[in-house]
Amino acid sequence: MKQITTTLSAIGLVTTAFMTYAPQALAGDLSIESWRVDDKSLWETKIIPAFNAEHPNIKVKFAPTAPTEYNASLNTRLTGGTAGDLIACRPFDVSLDLFKKGRLDKLNDLEGMKNFPDVAKGAWQTDDKATTYCLPMASVMHGFFYNKEIFKELGLSVPKTEDEFFKVLETIKSKSKYTPISLGTNDGWEMHQIVYTGVGPNYWKGEEGRQALITGKAKMTDPKFTAPYEYIARWNPYLSKGFKAQTYGDSQNLFALGRAAIYAAGSWDIAHFNKNAEFEFGAFYPPVKKSGDTCYISDHTDIGMGINSASKNKEDAKVFLNWLASEKFAELYSNEVTGFFSLSNHKITIKDKVANEMLGWRNDCKSTIRLNAQILNRGKKDLETTFWNVGAGVLSHTMTPEEGAKKIQAILDK
Repeated sequence: MKQITTTLSAIGLVTTAFMTYAPQALAGDLSIESWRVDDKSLWETKIIPAFNAEHPNIKVKFAPTAPTEYNASLNTRLTGGTAGDLIACRPFDVSLDLFKKGRLDKLNDLEGMKNFPDVAKGAWQTDDKATTYCLPMASVMHGFFYNKEIFKELGLSVPKTEDEFFKVLETIKSKSKYTPISLGTNDGWEMHQIVYTGVGPNYWKGEEGRQALITGKAKMTDPKFTAPYEYIARWNPYLSKGFKAQTYGDSQNLFALGRAAIYAAGSWDIAHFNKNAEFEFGAFYPPVKKSGDTCYISDHTDIGMGINSASKNKEDAKVFLNWLASEKFAELYSNEVTGFFSLSNHKITIKDKVANEMLGWRNDCKSTIRLNAQILNRGKKDLETTFWNVGAGVLSHTMTPEEGAKKIQAILDK
């Protein structure tokens, strides 16, 4: 009996020693959930090594899931307790729902959060703005690309006002073989997400108008929301003959082949044209109504990062998030993922000329986000699709701006 007791005691001592001195399974290890599968190599070869240069004792694994499967797969792993420590956050309600279910930690006291403006944090805050649950990472911007060779050939300058914009379009149409604007209505989504919410903020004054629509102090039938549609309707004569059947890909090809002078763009398109266009192109933000007006840009929040509430390594997760809030990460990410811009206040330089040009818009204009991205899309009817259809109808002249605005407001009223 004494021998058995001694043996058990020895086993206990060994076990205690192992638990005391052996590394814990999750200590010093972090796993990141994300939908950006295309960025896997970037994280493994650039971002994580840059982090480890400063924090060598924290091992990080980037484990993405295909974009179309991400939400469902993440929820399954969160429910089963197998999700990663860090969660890449889609903007607004998808991530808000995770926070309400207790899946994401509050980040109000995170030191790095001070590096982000309120408009950046808004995509990952509760409706009352009292709690922030994801660190903002990057945004995309909307505006126009232009073929510099065509502009030089026709003696054109980048338009600053709407009158100048239409003079440029008319010159291209009357004095060349080129399509003035490469844009189609077949897919629909770009008519709203790129065009209407790109040029519209100059009319509704960015966040001022967006917040007024959310609170019900403004309606879509107000002039500041119908006027952008009137402006877009005037583009009709400057599109290709088959624009109604023209897809997003068709629009890209028309511009990339040098057959169109201007392209209604999202900043993510930069990488595509860097590979496929054999000419130099530049970018300009939506022209203001008249000289001297404040300009506004759609600087739309796209991706953030939060901490899994069930993580067993939250201290290291906070270290990682604070590093994501640093100037070093801001410059690294913005340079490596062309057309995606850090949301932090750090002054950075981007090597890509067009991307750096777009980043500079923040110095000239006030930032806002897509009009209906926050709160408004929660209705039972598909507000987003209605916006797409209205934009396409207005551009095609099959619907007046007033008719389109009434359709949208009818949904908001419900």
